[in-house]
Amino acid sequence: MTSAASLPLPGRLNTLVIGGRMDADRALLTPRGELVRGCAQDLAERLARLPAGTARVDVDMSGVYFMDTAGLEFLEVLRDHGRRWSVPVTATRWNGQPRRILELAGLDTTDPLRSPAPEDAPPRAVSAVALEREERLHLLQEEVEQLRQAIASRPVIDQARGILMATYGCTSDEAWHILREASQLSNTKLRAVAEALTASAEAEGAPPPEEVRAALSRALARRSAR
Repeated sequence: MTSAASLPLPGRLNTLVIGGRMDADRALLTPRGELVRGCAQDLAERLARLPAGTARVDVDMSGVYFMDTAGLEFLEVLRDHGRRWSVPVTATRWNGQPRRILELAGLDTTDPLRSPAPEDAPPRAVSAVALEREERLHLLQEEVEQLRQAIASRPVIDQARGILMATYGCTSDEAWHILREASQLSNTKLRAVAEALTASAEAEGAPPPEEVRAALSRALARRSAR
């Protein structure tokens, strides 16, 4: 029993596929891909198609490699399903970046659905939990945004590494260290250094700014010395 996720929302790639199988009256779901906007709807539709009489739902999260704050909505859909049908629901085997997001959100990384609900705590404790979760959510959003920027920067950085490798005969790792060192020496963001280098390699491209040129020269000189 394997099912693709629902059709993507406008402007969103279909980045999540939810497979699964039945073992007697137990459903094992296996999401693959990214937990981003629309993933909660994909899951709700998948749960709605489970056979009548399903007595347990276990979700294996090992195939999910990226998650933003929409992943918390994904978890809430699982919680709601368990409450509505009075069945045990688990979400286990978190790895990598999604596991880090759970840590920032203050959730149990072995199974976030086992975390105690704040309504079970005294009123003052509820307020403290709410404030802590709000702060953790802010940190979570910042980390996700930083990761998005890193992913967006990857192509131009890879191009710059290729230019250094072709021009100076260095390895990929050496090119990475040269770019990073030039970034530090010139107090310039790594992406900006990479953009300046790739732009200078184009036909009639302008040379990098003086501080970037000087930093690249120093980084290359240090490589030669080593």
